[in-house]
Amino acid sequence: MPHNGCPHQCVFCNQRNITGHSYQPTQDDVVSAIETAIKSGVDKKNTEIAFFGGSFTAIDRGYMVSLLNATKQYINDFYGIRLSTRPDAIDDEVLTLLKSYGVTSIELGAQSMCDDVLSLNERGHSATDVVNASNLIKKYNISLGLQMMIGLYGSTPEKDIETAEELISLSPDTVRIYPTITMKDTLLEKYYNDKKYVPYSKETTINTCAKILKMFYDKKINVIRVGLHYSDELVSTSVAGFYHPAFRELCESKMFLDMLVNEIKKYPQGEFSVIVGNKFISKAIGQKKANIKVLKELGYIVTFKQSDTLKDFQFIIKERGDLCY
Repeated sequence: MPHNGCPHQCVFCNQRNITGHSYQPTQDDVVSAIETAIKSGVDKKNTEIAFFGGSFTAIDRGYMVSLLNATKQYINDFYGIRLSTRPDAIDDEVLTLLKSYGVTSIELGAQSMCDDVLSLNERGHSATDVVNASNLIKKYNISLGLQMMIGLYGSTPEKDIETAEELISLSPDTVRIYPTITMKDTLLEKYYNDKKYVPYSKETTINTCAKILKMFYDKKINVIRVGLHYSDELVSTSVAGFYHPAFRELCESKMFLDMLVNEIKKYPQGEFSVIVGNKFISKAIGQKKANIKVLKELGYIVTFKQSDTLKDFQFIIKERGDLCY
């Protein structure tokens, strides 16, 4: 539902380019999408019907209800309904309505918890709106999701960390983290061309996101998305900002490296074996062996080995020659 319901045009936003669509879905489209999912053999009891791309609770109420009505014949077969909306488009009336239709998850586009950043990006809401809406959603026993962006106009890595801390204090069930990408036909593109906005470098983007991931990881908050979904339109219409189809893997690899460096520095420089889980080996090594190279620069020659018992981000450090693991 690209941009539908949004009362503001944020400086960074061009939803049609991000999603690759400008067409607004009808009841028939909702039914068609659900039927396609069913035919594909999706596990319905563990699947939510989702409305994304705009501010679902801010669209015309009759249109919103018509889309929800399209799910009625299926809702008992699925886990529920997930939707995204603005923090200032949540109140008791709409939550009562959504609950009656089987809505199970609401994601709020918080983006930042710094009011100056929200104002500069013309979000049209405050950090207090995020807090109030989050508390109200939890009051209705609906799963709370929060979305944040790093590298916004006027932000800094320190402010991004502050935003993550504020979101953690709201105890969300899920979080999404997006790097800011400068899109064509946005005010942010003008700021970029006028040198008013300087995007984060690749290194700053990955380092900041890795730190924030660790914060959510430590609090056992489920980060369900890191980075924008790939689309040809996104690639062709972006003008600045770091984008990579495997962005999450890059960030998780850096997060792991930071954790490993923090521990291995307790040992004298030398040769070591580091044991990690079987499924985590590629992230441990890093893209193009990046983590091995960084460790070598620090004076640690590391060989990674695999274990059936270790989980993601878990590791054991063994001095070379000690093979008892």
